[in-house]
Amino acid sequence: MHVEAQEMHELYARVCKAIAEPMRLSIIEELRDGDRTVGELVEALGTSQPNASQHLRMLSDRGILTARRDGNNVYYALTSHKIVQAVDLLCEFMREQGAQGRPED
Repeated sequence: MHVEAQEMHELYARVCKAIAEPMRLSIIEELRDGDRTVGELVEALGTSQPNASQHLRMLSDRGILTARRDGNNVYYALTSHKIVQAVDLLCEFMREQGAQGRPED
């Protein structure tokens, strides 16, 4: 395998690992329509602020989210709507697999 291809696969794996967690997928879903504050995300997701912050940090570290401060609030946003398209495509694939009666792992 070429070095560039291997590096790209490693980047893909890092992003996939970042979204391979239900809470982080929920965060992406909540941000689908625009920026949200940490407080808004905590309320919408029914989780604690420390738990949400941990997941937000992981998604930010992987380049999936950006954060901006406005006074006392920190707003999170998706860096690209393409991550939503990727998640939607995976969901569509999983629905198709379910329709074919494939067992879940």
